[in-house]
Amino acid sequence: MTLHASYAKRCLDALNQHYVELDTARLVVAFYCLSSIDVLDQLGQRIKEKDKDQWKNWIWDQQIPTDYGTGFRPGPSVAVTLGETNHSVKFHPYDLPHTIMTFSAIISLAILGDELSRLDIGGIRKFIGGVQQPDGSFWTIPNFGESDLRSTYSVFALCSLLDCWDAIDADQALTFIRQCRTYEGGYGQRPHTEAQGGTTFCALASLALCPRSPGLSENERKATTRWLVERQVGGFQGRTEKAADACYSFWCGASLKILNADEFADKEANASFLLTCQSKFGGFGKCPGEYPDPYHTYMSFAALSLLPSQSSETESLGVLRPIDPILNATLKTAEHLRRAVHSIKRTL
Repeated sequence: MTLHASYAKRCLDALNQHYVELDTARLVVAFYCLSSIDVLDQLGQRIKEKDKDQWKNWIWDQQIPTDYGTGFRPGPSVAVTLGETNHSVKFHPYDLPHTIMTFSAIISLAILGDELSRLDIGGIRKFIGGVQQPDGSFWTIPNFGESDLRSTYSVFALCSLLDCWDAIDADQALTFIRQCRTYEGGYGQRPHTEAQGGTTFCALASLALCPRSPGLSENERKATTRWLVERQVGGFQGRTEKAADACYSFWCGASLKILNADEFADKEANASFLLTCQSKFGGFGKCPGEYPDPYHTYMSFAALSLLPSQSSETESLGVLRPIDPILNATLKTAEHLRRAVHSIKRTL
């Protein structure tokens, strides 16, 4: 197992006290760890089957049916225990599914090779349809939470994977995406906010996923490409005049890939920056000198897979699996996921 895969495996087993604040998002942390092992092509070689089964069962434990539909909660720390005297109550109003966590859970299960036979597709349809707001955006949880392009992307990805576009008002959601576009050519989290690399990816990936999307005009594509290319300062920055951050090598690099404009990225400069973000103990930090974390570790590998360098310095990382830039998963995982969902829907 490579040094970096060992780091991801350690993070799956246990995290130190510095990560306590992420306990309410444990499922997405697991997603980043599993995705790192997946892109490094180490899952089948060194991970024991009993560990895979344990991880799959833990993820399935986060799927919860509610009156609002079915989805996955962020982790057990946000679960609400009803107690032995409340067996007649189907769910607690504060124990709710989350759009981003639901997408992360399904990808994670696909990485582990699960056939998704326990996936409540009908319940997920109800859930994502119920969190859409009049402006076209989506709450992260029913009747509450943030509503920006991150949740829009997660819902669009679920609609694409589960083929349930009729569960939402796609046209109104596309209107919301258009309203998030800025004069620079990037996209903010919500209308009238500053353009960011991550939310620009969410917008472009959503437009690519939706069959009702007209896409960008040629002038819009050029403006967005220019804005993305201007974010490269060795690595990529997330916003104008900010320092480079390893995660934006993926967010901006994948955005350029979606636009078929990745030839404008300086792949060698990007790889050189990312290599300086490595830790000698495994993993990548957000910038040189920072401690590694699961998020920046996976995003660095995903970026290097999408924007491969010809430098011999990257050879020590091994051969990386190719990434689907729209779903942010390896092609192998994306293909398994679509095949599994197709098999489920045939039996419904």
